[in-house]
Amino acid sequence: MQDHINQQVMLLYEAHHRDVYHFLLYFTGNQNDAEDLTQEVFIRVMKSWERFDYRSDQKTWLFAIAKYAAIDHYRKKKVQSFFSANWLLRLAATEGLPEKEIESKEEEQELARAIQSLSSHYRMVVILRGIKGYTVKETAEILECSESQVKVSLHRALKKLQKELQGRIGGEWCDGLAK
Repeated sequence: MQDHINQQVMLLYEAHHRDVYHFLLYFTGNQNDAEDLTQEVFIRVMKSWERFDYRSDQKTWLFAIAKYAAIDHYRKKKVQSFFSANWLLRLAATEGLPEKEIESKEEEQELARAIQSLSSHYRMVVILRGIKGYTVKETAEILECSESQVKVSLHRALKKLQKELQGRIGGEWCDGLAK
């Protein structure tokens, strides 16, 4: 029985560990914390595998566990901000002139700071919907709230981001997140 569980968890890990890691990296802003929390998520998955409801989506279940791991981490550290302004700096430049890339990096830093200023619930909605591209339904299941609450929260979060970024960054950032 344990070998079967180990195989199932390994398949789940292979399919989704990168997504879980990136979610936790966005959430914590720290590569080491994201790696540790990703490991913690899959340990929790192994411990709770027998209670998994097979009628539900594995990925949604996995991200709900990741959400709670991130919240637990937040509570343990009692950190005011989940994001580090440096998380976007690790993105590699792919093309373009250095001046444009510097301007783009500055805009990304502004966006990261603005996202830091959001409440943790708004931040989660922006990460899941805007950055990771989950559907409203998937986001609602992960956050354990209604679909309408996800829509309202995303709308309010984007309004706050637009207000925070007004005049500093082009509107395409918030428009891109809103899709």
